[in-house]
Amino acid sequence: QVQLAESGGGLVRAGGSLRLSCAAAGFTFSTYIMGWFRQTPGKPRELVASISPDGTTNYADFVKGRFTISNDNAKNTLYLQMNSLNPEDTAVYYCAANLRYWGQGTQVIVSS
Repeated sequence: QVQLAESGGGLVRAGGSLRLSCAAAGFTFSTYIMGWFRQTPGKPRELVASISPDGTTNYADFVKGRFTISNDNAKNTLYLQMNSLNPEDTAVYYCAANLRYWGQGTQVIVSS
């Protein structure tokens, strides 16, 4: 059974940091393109960052230089290090595998 479980969200002040984790199970994690997406009410889900099996990373312009995506294939876990957070980063963050499997999301709230 495929499972993606995000954790690490919470409330943080502007300028602060959070590290999101996504624990994966039920598929060959190292062969999938993994991504972090986010969504706010009334808006479509948007890509934050992705990482390919060869380690190539891709970032949305609005997080470049602030967020870092990484993975640990030995632990089947995807990470998103978020620094210099601002209130516009407030959203539910989801991890996804090949856009096929999705987690339930973790809420991030950044206060001003």
